Amino acid sequence: MSDTQSAAASTGGIIRSLIPARIDRLTWAPFHTRMVLALGTAWVLDGLEITIASAVGAVLNKEETLGLSSTQVGAIATVYLLGEVFGALFFGRLSDALGRKNLFVVTLGVYLAGNALTALTWGNGTLSLVFLYLTRFIAGAGIGGEYAAINSAIDEMMPARYRGRVDIGVNGTYWGGAIIGTLGTYILLNHISLNISWRLGFLIGPIIGLAIWSLRKHLPESPRWLVMHGREQEAEESIASIERDVERSGQTLAPLDESKAIEIRPSASHGYLSLIKVLFRQLPSRSALSATLMITQSFLYNAIFFTYTLVLAKFYDVDAEKTPIYLIAFALGNLAGPLLLGHLFDSIGRRKMITGTYVLSGVLLAISAWMFDAGMLTAVTQTLAWCVIFFFASAGASSAYLTVSEIFPLEIRAQAIAVFFAIAQCFGAIGPIFYGWLIGEGEDPGKLFIGYLIGAAVMIIGGVVEWFLGVDAEGKSLEDVAVPLSAVTTRPRATG
Repeated sequence: MSDTQSAAASTGGIIRSLIPARIDRLTWAPFHTRMVLALGTAWVLDGLEITIASAVGAVLNKEETLGLSSTQVGAIATVYLLGEVFGALFFGRLSDALGRKNLFVVTLGVYLAGNALTALTWGNGTLSLVFLYLTRFIAGAGIGGEYAAINSAIDEMMPARYRGRVDIGVNGTYWGGAIIGTLGTYILLNHISLNISWRLGFLIGPIIGLAIWSLRKHLPESPRWLVMHGREQEAEESIASIERDVERSGQTLAPLDESKAIEIRPSASHGYLSLIKVLFRQLPSRSALSATLMITQSFLYNAIFFTYTLVLAKFYDVDAEKTPIYLIAFALGNLAGPLLLGHLFDSIGRRKMITGTYVLSGVLLAISAWMFDAGMLTAVTQTLAWCVIFFFASAGASSAYLTVSEIFPLEIRAQAIAVFFAIAQCFGAIGPIFYGWLIGEGEDPGKLFIGYLIGAAVMIIGGVVEWFLGVDAEGKSLEDVAVPLSAVTTRPRATG
């Protein structure tokens, strides 16, 4: 079978395909850059949304805007979170059934609609409040769906040699969105009428979304997804377009290794019932690993990120107007970690790097907790400590999403991402409540000291679990990491 011939051959309902091997032999090309720019914005948009909602919360209390109570403002974040969970589960199922491209275009549209409607919220009555919550739920659903469809698409179209660093780097751009949101709302809220500025803040994300809309529409469908669903000709057209892009950049494609072909028998789409069977019967240790990594990082992040302003205000007497400066420093540390450490997850390996980032961030948090309790820190040094801690924790947290997206079979990949994302969000929601109670009025640093030690222990547990249950996926084809459910080859199927 030559490179110019069809990548798949069908016999008696069985498809023999070299498409995974054709993807993994590719070197970096403009196509991969366009894909990262078009799809990687999902994380930027989420970081942007969370930051903007937090920044405008106090503004929505005022009568000149919506006149909401503190409880009503707090519920905005809860509704958005619920929307993310619903969107991940709903659109994750559709992504596995209908394709990655269909969904990463649809979910972006849902997000854009939700935010545009949020900006149109007017008045301060019950109907206005219901409308506001509904629009935040819709926006959250769009972002939740983005995670499932986009992480699947990136992993399935990215050559194995780059998969780790790209996934981790893309996931880390959440903090780029946080920086944009912080700067944007700071400028808007201080230079434009409050009743207009908060609305404009919610339109920053849609402006970015519209800018990459056309890029997404011109991306091909995942060739892996197409061939697994028996759509051989479309899969061939998709992979051929990617290969032409690589060749146009002046690169020569390496010869194909026929032994890398995979044989599959396409079947009907798998739903959540099929997913549950795979998770708990076939891959229980991988499921335990995924749940642990996702829950531990979510707990730590939500605990620290959503209460950092309270810590600065209650224990270090920082004025509310100055907290954005500290957030930018905090976000820069989080952004730098995945970008600078990402390549090590491909070279040193998943198990060593994930364990190292989780355990090291936990140990550093415990040390900073002791310094905090001893009164050795100021607002500046506390923020610097967080920057160092989350330089490593951010890379670890991003690797949790990488792990979930690559260690489960393609047929249920998006749904697996959705399920563990939903689990992580639900457990992560405990963190802000618990740490908010520990902070109280800032009269007892000892309580928060214990809380920080708990957060440190949680991250260390995640690292230990990774060391014993981690999957060495670096440099390996997705089909070698997790054999498709429809595969009929003699490749050893992943278990445990």
